[in-house]
Amino acid sequence: MTTPIRRQYLEVKRRFPQAIVFFRLGDFYETFDDDARLVARELEITLTSKPMGKDLRVPLAGVPQHALQAHLKKLVARGYKVAICEQMDPSGAQQGSGKAKRAGRDLVAREVTRVVTPGTVVEEALLSAAANNYLAAVAPGAGRHGLAYVDITTGEFAAAEVSDADLAVELSRLAPAEVLLPEGIDLPAPSDGPRTALEQHFFHAEESERRLREHFQVASLEGYGLRGHPQAIAAAGAVIAYLAENQKASLANVRDLQVYNPSRYLVLDPSARRHLELFASTREGSKRGSLIEALDATRTAMGSRLLQRWLGQPLVEVDAINARLDRVEAYLTEALKRGEVRDLLREAPDLERIVGRITAGAALPRDLAALRKGLETYPALIEASGGACGSAAESGAAREASALLAAALAGDPAPLVGEGGVIRPGFSPELDEARELTGDARRALAELETAERERSGIRGLRVAYNRVFGYYIEVSKANQALVPDDFQRRQTLVNAERFSTPKLKELEERILGARETIGELEAALFRQVCAQLAALAEGLGSLARTVAEIDVHAGLAETAARNGYVRPEVNDGEAIVIKDGRHPVVERSLGDGRFVPNDTQLDSAGAQIVVLTGPNMAGKSTYLRQVALIVLLAQAGSFVPAAGARIGVVDRIFTRIGAQDDLARGESTFMVEMLETAAILRGATRRSLILFDEVGRGTSTYDG
Repeated sequence: MTTPIRRQYLEVKRRFPQAIVFFRLGDFYETFDDDARLVARELEITLTSKPMGKDLRVPLAGVPQHALQAHLKKLVARGYKVAICEQMDPSGAQQGSGKAKRAGRDLVAREVTRVVTPGTVVEEALLSAAANNYLAAVAPGAGRHGLAYVDITTGEFAAAEVSDADLAVELSRLAPAEVLLPEGIDLPAPSDGPRTALEQHFFHAEESERRLREHFQVASLEGYGLRGHPQAIAAAGAVIAYLAENQKASLANVRDLQVYNPSRYLVLDPSARRHLELFASTREGSKRGSLIEALDATRTAMGSRLLQRWLGQPLVEVDAINARLDRVEAYLTEALKRGEVRDLLREAPDLERIVGRITAGAALPRDLAALRKGLETYPALIEASGGACGSAAESGAAREASALLAAALAGDPAPLVGEGGVIRPGFSPELDEARELTGDARRALAELETAERERSGIRGLRVAYNRVFGYYIEVSKANQALVPDDFQRRQTLVNAERFSTPKLKELEERILGARETIGELEAALFRQVCAQLAALAEGLGSLARTVAEIDVHAGLAETAARNGYVRPEVNDGEAIVIKDGRHPVVERSLGDGRFVPNDTQLDSAGAQIVVLTGPNMAGKSTYLRQVALIVLLAQAGSFVPAAGARIGVVDRIFTRIGAQDDLARGESTFMVEMLETAAILRGATRRSLILFDEVGRGTSTYDG
């Protein structure tokens, strides 16, 4: 015979067999059975046991409620899924620790409120501020595959149909935290993210179309450009279905779907991204020594993420590139305007992710406080940026949200909801009345302390409180003879005795009852405020994207001003002409004036190939990468490190750099080089830029 709690847990585990179930018991999240063994090992915590029936003890490992985020971060980073099973009150709201003590007496209702997986994280502590956290889905097809990806913290949702080669490129670009695949099917291209196998019906095109239409509340998907793209529909529908099962609240932040064609962007295969060290250096494997470190002068997390997306997906349309360059130039030529905008951006919170947490029901009071502070600066930012933002929808949402937060949120809110101090006085008459009752009771406590001192003659008598014994009267051992007969002994200490009285018990009940009422009222009011803010999510999200663009344009202008970058001339020609070009990362590491600039002239009709020779350490590899980085920067919309540059847009950048073999497949270093070279020559067009670094070199006497 098992206990009711054991049966309740087993039912939850039956519904979520692939996840570690964190089962709320009072102030702890407990795990049982194999989950407990795994958690104890991974988190390096003590494995114990608990009786849960006659002659039944089960393995147990638990973490305190207040430490949940730190432990989740470790488990999610290692690819595990965690189902959070909360205690619920009859209204369906989560119970806080104040009610947890009573929860042990009766079996309370429990529900899994969310399943945290690597691709569905919304908590700030579990995310990198400077990088997107993508959940991707691949729907394999005959030669064409559906690819969809979403970042639920920002609401970005996109889909495409791609070839085998483009799938590898896109997964490399996205670096998804989690990839969804049909059961029994592996990726036709490599991906480092954890893979989650879903039943085949998740990827059924007709079912996926129905899910998408229901989610976006539209009669047809034609407006999204999905006609004739069943694999893209299948992948996007799988994403929506997965979120509905694991992070349903976050679906409110997914308000649009962008369908894109990879051919509209400069293609960088995984090898090129790695060798050009766009986001991590090959030596250290970190941001240090990368292009993004040399270029990023943004002031906000959302600006930094946008810059990373631009560098990872440069444009090929000349008009769109020049539109970005125009905005950068406007900030570069007006230094005072740039400085004012960048000063205001210091106060901008990560609006994208705050809105995401609000819509997902995971916001904390500090999120709303940061949002309020940021919204107060946005009117000045709109004015300083010369009207670069401030559409009617954005401005209206900002004004409404700002007014709501000014009225509802305390000036310095408490860190957690339910402990008091979150809602501003005057916002709720009912809450103000409960607070007044608490104040009256506390004044009565002070009066009681004074009266008991006078009655007993004990000057050192004091009324105090702790969470174990509640309110008590403490008297030192030296004054024991003066204690009145109606004092009831509660606790004996080394140097003092603690007592209670009927009057003190009455006041305690009034105070604790009012405190619990305040906690419940504040929690309800906080949810109400978050719901009102969530209704403004579309306008606030649009404002966030606009501010991110302002940040990137102003940041690129700041980098250009500091480093002497120039505006490239970008056109539809087939020539790359660079005057006094410099490697942006090497120049930064060497310091001002130490990098020796050099020229480049390539033309598909003339100087199509440059054969570069020289001794070791002469800078050949630096020069090769420098040309590619200048082209990439220009097409991303950035000024470039040169005295002048004329860039005919390229469609792909290929790299064949370094020596490696694949002995497991029987391929020598030379064979790997030849296979990679053959792949490049098959995929290259007239507009491709190819970097060959030491192809076909030999090490024998005559080869050398």
